[in-house]
Amino acid sequence: MDKLIITGGKPLKGEVVISGAKNSALPILAATLLTDKPIKISNVPHLRDITTTMELLGGMGVRLMVDEQMNVEIDSSDIKYLYAPYELVKTMRASILVLGPLLARFGEALVSLPGGCAIGSRPVDVHIRGLEKMGATISVENGYINATAKDRLKGVELVLETVTVTGTENLMMAAVLAQGKTVIKNAAREPEVVDLALFLKRLGAKISGEGTAVIEVEGVESLQGGEYRIIADRIEAGTYLIAAAMTRGSIKVKDVQPKHLDALLQKLKDTGAEIQQGENWISLDMHGERPKAVDIKTAPYPAFPTDLQAQFMALNTIAAGASTVEENIFENRFMHVQELRRMGAKIKLSDKTAICEGAESLTAAPVMATDLRASASLVLAGLVAQGDTIVERIYHIDRGYECIEEKLRQLGATIKRVHN
Repeated sequence: MDKLIITGGKPLKGEVVISGAKNSALPILAATLLTDKPIKISNVPHLRDITTTMELLGGMGVRLMVDEQMNVEIDSSDIKYLYAPYELVKTMRASILVLGPLLARFGEALVSLPGGCAIGSRPVDVHIRGLEKMGATISVENGYINATAKDRLKGVELVLETVTVTGTENLMMAAVLAQGKTVIKNAAREPEVVDLALFLKRLGAKISGEGTAVIEVEGVESLQGGEYRIIADRIEAGTYLIAAAMTRGSIKVKDVQPKHLDALLQKLKDTGAEIQQGENWISLDMHGERPKAVDIKTAPYPAFPTDLQAQFMALNTIAAGASTVEENIFENRFMHVQELRRMGAKIKLSDKTAICEGAESLTAAPVMATDLRASASLVLAGLVAQGDTIVERIYHIDRGYECIEEKLRQLGATIKRVHN
């Protein structure tokens, strides 16, 4: 199993190009099931979750062609199996996103209950209840969701009990081919939800309100083909900006949309970072100074993202002063705390809040990644720790970061991947 070895102590400096957003690419790949016309998607990141999704689609009979730039051509005209097996779904939760499109276009689907990161229960009840209201008959047996719709799904008003990104996406995709109008209230507002809506509109879907809490979808008979470029990954961009702040560095992230990172940029300014931004870039300069500790609370977009909580906590462990980190999205998302403590971090846990006392420095230790974003926080801690930090089980990080060690080396970090 691969591991990363990081020698800490160097400030990050230079420029880094941000990859396409994983959390846009996954629902957009699933949405290609809605049409029998050819589609070309560009700026697809080369990640484990993406190749798993392509394997899942290929198993259904979708024809995929990928070039060296990760442009993906997709033809879903000859689907044979309306089935998402446990072997593939167990590794990533986003596999649930094939449920809505299969049901909308073919009237049936058999999808394994999802796996993915071990960060608490992320129930699929919202997806199931919404599809049932649209006329589907659904049973959950032996770990599989068995869904059928005798006639076309019907447009209805849906009020989501909780704000859920994948729930919003699944129901929006199902509604695109439903009969009549669907209104999704308490919808997720994330940029990735907006990206999916824009992709569907490119294919002829009638959607309005994306980016707000109420999305309206007027069902159409069928969708066309088309080409689409995926937005930049705001979480990857945020991770490198936090890494630069931690190491007292100065970097520029390119190919990003700064407005997607407003909540993080404000917090980074509070640490003492000088932030500048243009149409598609953000620069951060610490001028060699130690960051100040900053309190954060996670909440749905546009508030501070849960996917950057672990990385910002790593910053707070070496910042000047004390801080609190409050996690309000997932109940089990402090799994990195124990590993950060192994490196000398002073963190106390109290229910859903972590209290951090910033240390002057961390010390290298062997640590183990437990989920995608936790693994990123350990890499960031390694960048500032004295000595050689070994991060085990980095298959987690490969699910969400394209070439992380190459990009960090490009910024001056001493990091290498070792194959066991």
